[in-house]
Amino acid sequence: MGGKQPLRNDRQMRDWIGMRRSALPLLFASMVVAHFGIHAKGTTPSVRSEARIESVVFTADDGAVIHADVYGTGDRGVVLAHGGQFTRGSWKPQAEQLARAGFHVLAFDFRGFGQSHGPGDSDLDTAPMHLDVLAAVRFLRKAGAKKVAVVGASFGGSAAADASIASAPGEIDRLVLLAADGDGPAAKIQVPLLEIIARDDANDDGLRLPAIRAWFNKVPTRKKLIILDGTAHAQFLFQTGQGARVMDQILHFLRPGSK
Repeated sequence: MGGKQPLRNDRQMRDWIGMRRSALPLLFASMVVAHFGIHAKGTTPSVRSEARIESVVFTADDGAVIHADVYGTGDRGVVLAHGGQFTRGSWKPQAEQLARAGFHVLAFDFRGFGQSHGPGDSDLDTAPMHLDVLAAVRFLRKAGAKKVAVVGASFGGSAAADASIASAPGEIDRLVLLAADGDGPAAKIQVPLLEIIARDDANDDGLRLPAIRAWFNKVPTRKKLIILDGTAHAQFLFQTGQGARVMDQILHFLRPGSK
């Protein structure tokens, strides 16, 4: 899958574009951390450790400059792809928990968020966001991860699904989507999939679950759909009383040999 692709061509795109301006406080929080990274060319990290977080910079295939935070070490990698109201700093509690569980975790800002920038960031509805996900996956692999899973929320989940379709065989090991589906055909997903969504999660067009379930049902690989009570959308699930359950499900799914 090459060239520019629509990030979303359904109702999620309107939500994402409309919400970006409301994310300024969250953007500031992640920019404070990203500010201390030293730029490096290509996929060679520039690192400054602070509170067990390494701030790194790398490039996507089309030259986009991506800022990210790395937690933990090891040969099992996890990429965290944020939703439209968030930046990489929003994943900090989940990233720390994954790192404590033995994962090498990378949370990044999509182009047009935080300090990340690149082609399409002035026209985000057509920006090739899946390239940012692939760049993050490849960064972790070059850093020593033998297997890399991707956890994506909302529009970040859509980009993650499309990255999985565009990836080389074996590049992405597992896929976790929070209230998201892909722009690409579900039949082309070739890795195990965990989908988590709240039953009454809705936007102005209605409930998100029916469209996501229809896409999920076409995925040919091993898969699991978890439907939670409530209305919380994607990463907002972590702010509810079900946040611990969501993390438990993700950790179980990502463990080697899980079924």
